[in-house]
Amino acid sequence: MEGIIWIVAVAVLFGVPLISSAVKIVQQYERGVIFRLGRLAGARGPGLFFIFPIIDRMVKVDLRTITMDIPPQEVITRDNVTVKVNAVVYFRVVHPESAVVEILDFIRATSQIAQTTLRSVLGQSELDELLAKREAINERLQRIIDEQTEPWGIKVSIVELKDVELPQAMQRAMARQAEAEREKRAKVIHAEGELQASEKLAQAAGIISKEAGALQLRYLQTLTEISTERNSTIIFPLPIDLISAFLNVRGDGGVRVERSASDGG
Repeated sequence: MEGIIWIVAVAVLFGVPLISSAVKIVQQYERGVIFRLGRLAGARGPGLFFIFPIIDRMVKVDLRTITMDIPPQEVITRDNVTVKVNAVVYFRVVHPESAVVEILDFIRATSQIAQTTLRSVLGQSELDELLAKREAINERLQRIIDEQTEPWGIKVSIVELKDVELPQAMQRAMARQAEAEREKRAKVIHAEGELQASEKLAQAAGIISKEAGALQLRYLQTLTEISTERNSTIIFPLPIDLISAFLNVRGDGGVRVERSASDGG
């Protein structure tokens, strides 16, 4: 009887750990990569399943998207400007077997590939492209990093440049350039306004010249506008028609006053 008790005790003592090691539970966002006697047997999960104790070994792989910051990198652009750039990479495991078998640490490896690719791509771009065409650079980075990590079972979905830090001297130069551009646009707009105003004035002068009394009406309108301001200035418009008979404009630009015989010569 005592022997049976000892046998049961030994069976319980060794059987419970074996059973617990044979039962595996994998979450919905995980996969269990099984190695049987050192050979890849495939990935299982999610849920509850059994493996052979001692013979099988399982490695869990997380399939959720990983957000990884790329440390700030000092890059020399194609036009020899030194900038400091950091970025963020979003990737996930799509083939758990490759992520375990093909690479030792796929997160660290992806980080190193992202850093070297960032330096390489930005080194082939000019500063204006880096500032104005950031979306195109992001797409190029994503495509290159995704191609390099594909053999590891990694899918890179998004690469975004977070910040571009320029030297102080370059910031001052760009501020002066922007100010000069704004002044140039202001002068061009002012010149265009003067041109349009001169064209309208020329059209107005042509219309007024066709009617003899139009200019006098304009004088009266101006007087009405000035009188509403309650100032002490009094303007008496003198119609040109009253003195046009006494003025004769010469060809050389001077003015000659003609006197009649009744004025004594």
